Amino acid sequence: MALKLKKETFWEYDINSLNPAEDYATIIPRISMRGSYDEWLEMRKYYGDEKIIQVLKQVRYLDAKTLHFISSLFDIPKEEFRCYIMKQLNPVPWDF
Repeated sequence: MALKLKKETFWEYDINSLNPAEDYATIIPRISMRGSYDEWLEMRKYYGDEKIIQVLKQVRYLDAKTLHFISSLFDIPKEEFRCYIMKQLNPVPWDF
């Protein structure tokens, strides 16, 4: 099974040079934050939930909506995500 990557999601990358087996640390967060629902489903089939969780827990940045979605979907406390911890360590005056 091959993972189909869309140009719209990976606009600054050369899609032909991305290898899903090796570049999962780039692909998983990008599809999670910017991909379509179809891309999300295909990614889950390709990588499996365990790999997706493993990568997303270590990502330095996820937008708030993606973090809440992933946390709720997989029933994982936000405090287990590196991006959440980093945000708590570096507070901003106003976070809209």
